[in-house]
Amino acid sequence: QVQLVESGGGLVQAGGSLRLSCAASGRTFSSGAMGWFRQAPGKEREAVATISWSGGSTYYAYYTDSVKGRFTISRDNAKNTVYLQMNSLKPEDTAVYYCAATGKYYGGSYYYTLGTDYDYWGQGTQVAVSS
Repeated sequence: QVQLVESGGGLVQAGGSLRLSCAASGRTFSSGAMGWFRQAPGKEREAVATISWSGGSTYYAYYTDSVKGRFTISRDNAKNTVYLQMNSLKPEDTAVYYCAATGKYYGGSYYYTLGTDYDYWGQGTQVAVSS
């Protein structure tokens, strides 16, 4: 049984930092993609950052425009874990953050930004940023 377990959410003041972790068990995703999505109250779920295999030891990272320069996605395949380092947090970053993973490979430059690209989801972790 595949499980994704997120951790690291919480309450932080604007300008602060948080690091989210998502540990996968039950299978590996080293040749697929892992990503972070978020959903704020009253808004649609959006892809925040994804990291996908593009062949060899190369991975592509995607970031939605609103987090570029502030968030960094990384993965440790040995630990089957993906991370999201979030710096300079803003109140508009407040949302439930979900980890997602898939073993599917769609080609070198595909960024896996659709929810339907993924087969497995975590339970979500709340991030709240106060002004």
